[in-house]
Amino acid sequence: MRLLPLSIAAVIVASSISISSNAVANQDQLAANICNYVAADDKNRLRKKLKESRVKLRNIYSGVSCNGDSLLRTAYKSGSNKVGTFVAKRLPAAALSSTEADGNTIVAWAESNGHGGSEITTAIKSRIAGG
Repeated sequence: MRLLPLSIAAVIVASSISISSNAVANQDQLAANICNYVAADDKNRLRKKLKESRVKLRNIYSGVSCNGDSLLRTAYKSGSNKVGTFVAKRLPAAALSSTEADGNTIVAWAESNGHGGSEITTAIKSRIAGG
């Protein structure tokens, strides 16, 4: 008699463990896909992936790192102007003006690395200014 409730409890615990490991794997795959789309300058696939996953870019931006770089730095390094301007337009001004892991803002980093005249930098500055 006691075996049935115990076995049901064991099945519930086992399924909850597998669900949480699947969630982590899905998050890692989502981050990898986002990084690939940013590097390839594929704005349409990025938008589609975000919509399918039901996530907003502003909610995940700080948590996604592509080879140690933020999404905007990855866009700069890849020459992905379409995706970079898309990302800049979707983020709040506070996120764009805050410092990143190395202590620089994205605009300061861009200007010090020769990206001051980029379309992405223009979009970021416009967003920070309230445009």
